[in-house]
Amino acid sequence: MDYIQPTAVARAMAVARSSKMQLSAGQRLLRGFLSGALLGFATSLAFTVNAQGLPPIAGALIFPVGFVMIVVLSLELVTGSFALVPLAVIEKRSSMGKAGWNLLLVFTGNLLGGVVYAALLAGVLTQIHHQPPTGMAALLVAAAETKTIGHAKFGSIGLATVFAKAILCNWMVCMGMVMGMTSSSTLGKIVACWLPIVTFFAQGFEHSVVNMFLIPVGMMLGAKVSLRDWWLWNQLPVTLGNLVGGFLFVGLAIYVAYGRQAPAPVPAEAPAETAASAIPEAMEA
Repeated sequence: MDYIQPTAVARAMAVARSSKMQLSAGQRLLRGFLSGALLGFATSLAFTVNAQGLPPIAGALIFPVGFVMIVVLSLELVTGSFALVPLAVIEKRSSMGKAGWNLLLVFTGNLLGGVVYAALLAGVLTQIHHQPPTGMAALLVAAAETKTIGHAKFGSIGLATVFAKAILCNWMVCMGMVMGMTSSSTLGKIVACWLPIVTFFAQGFEHSVVNMFLIPVGMMLGAKVSLRDWWLWNQLPVTLGNLVGGFLFVGLAIYVAYGRQAPAPVPAEAPAETAASAIPEAMEA
């Protein structure tokens, strides 16, 4: 059987966060860049399905392909790090400054990946900006406006709503990371992590890395959204909400529920390759 018990999963999470803290700045940026681009691919795929007249749930069922690639390849997603990296500070295995720098580098890599893919896709959808956006491109424009100026018209209530949607989103996204650790087989990981990701995407919750692609591509295609609209009414509150949801309801919750029963984690000062080999199933996403 390839099922892994929750206490072993808690230890895998400990090894994963230890390994994350050992990555170089270049590795964090590169792995973050690839993750941002892959989530962009997955999002545009879901919108392609919706543009074909299929119900939104069809796009949600397909979207997790991006998350699966990130998990299987042990890439870096800042939303997953929100559940793991703060625990290193709580356990006094890292300083707050080092943990914050880790998250900032991954966030930057995710942002660069999302924007680069957005620029390439916007060019493809408009014949290098020689044709107006139609079909799936028009859906991307509408989504970018809904996620920004759509919240702005409600003022503080809009900010509170997007913050709550971000908490719910990363609760499920980080559960996808944890569920992937409950199996030692590639197929088992895929199936287990697929379920929470479908749950968040189908309900329209807010994911900061998805929005690093979705809003910029909408702006490039003509959405009436400014940089201020993007960051004030979406990116900043969504990132904060993702941090709260991932850390509080997954990272800390699993740690309290099972972490104290698990064997001692690999020390943070151990070489990255040692931490990674201690539990092959520990994932970085």
